[in-house]
Order: sequence, then C-alpha cells, then structure tokens
Amino acid sequence: MLETRNLDVFIAGTQILRKVSVDLGKGRTVGLIGRNGAGKTTFMRAVMGLLPVAAGSVLLDGRDMTAQPAYARAPMGVGYMPEDRRLIPEFTVEENILLPQDAVHRHHDRKRLEWIYGLMPEIARFAERKALSLSGGQQKLVALARALLIGERFLMLDEPFEGVAPALAQRLIEVVAALRSEGLTILLSESDQVHSASLLDDLYVIERGEVARK
Repeated sequence: MLETRNLDVFIAGTQILRKVSVDLGKGRTVGLIGRNGAGKTTFMRAVMGLLPVAAGSVLLDGRDMTAQPAYARAPMGVGYMPEDRRLIPEFTVEENILLPQDAVHRHHDRKRLEWIYGLMPEIARFAERKALSLSGGQQKLVALARALLIGERFLMLDEPFEGVAPALAQRLIEVVAALRSEGLTILLSESDQVHSASLLDDLYVIERGEVARK
C-alpha cells in the first residue's frame, strides 16, 4: 500500500530524512518507532505531500505520488491523524469529522459516519460539542475519527498515544485493534513500543532521519 524509495527531505535547508525506504503491505499494521526529533512526523508529512521531497519517491498503491499535491491522497482512501490533532476549535465534533469530505467536495457519507460512531460510541455522545471543550484525549479520538472518514484503505497515525491518559490510551489501542480486523493498512508512530507492541505486524526504527527494519 505504501512504498518509499531512498527518500530525502529537507526543512529550512537542514536534511531531516536520509535515504528512507519503507514497504507496507496491504492490510498490515506497521510501527515507526523513534525518539522525539528522529524524523517520524517529517516522514508522514512527506508521504502526505505536506513537505516537498528532495530525492527519492513515494508510491501509494503502486501510484507515484511524489510530486502530487496533498489533496490527491484523500480520494485514494488515505487518512492522516497528525500528532497535534489540528481540530478547528469553533467547529463541533461532527463538523470536524466531516471536514475531509468537504475538502474533496464529496457529499457527506452518513453511513460511514455512523460506522465510525459505532466503532467509537463515545464520540457520538459529544458529536454536537465544540472541539475546544474536549480534553486532549477526546480530541485524539476525534482526530482519529476524521482520518477514518476518508481513510477507507490506509491510515497514518502520528503519535496517537502521546499525552493521553492511560484509560484513553487503552481505548485507542482497542480501536486500532478493531481497525486491523477491517483490513486497513495502518502506519503508526510512537517513541517506543509501550502501547503498540501488541498491534504491530512489522516495525521500522528511525534514528537521526535514517530508517532500518527491525
């Protein structure tokens, strides 16, 4: 589902990723493990087209997306949950979840939304609340729901467990485990394997912008 070949990425003239090659088979859950500053977020943003690629290539489902704009990923069923959630505070939970469909000018898919509410019923209970009224952990759940709305085939979850209370971290683990059974391809990053160890089919370790399979 995802293949990168010798990916180099610079930010403000500084090289962050060096010859990064990864391969995620369809239906696999794969971890990208590394300390803060190792390059996990840079890698995900490059795959999503949010950062330019200086060298190398990004292929999604066999299609070269290296030079394609970020918005070209959503129609391919690719969802992205950023580390900092990026919710719009003044919007309701449901409005935030529906944003990806608005961005690609699709009609709202109520069936998909109801499936998400069934997967995470706690979100349905506060669907009409403003995002700014939620705790950090609740916002993580909403950000995951938003990624799921469009991410029917491939999800990238950047530090989904970071800064979350233990009970909500366990809830996120349960949700990701359920998504595995749906056949989604999932790439999730974490600073260690404390939360993700039981979820992963494969593992990449990133250090100083270089990646190795473990």
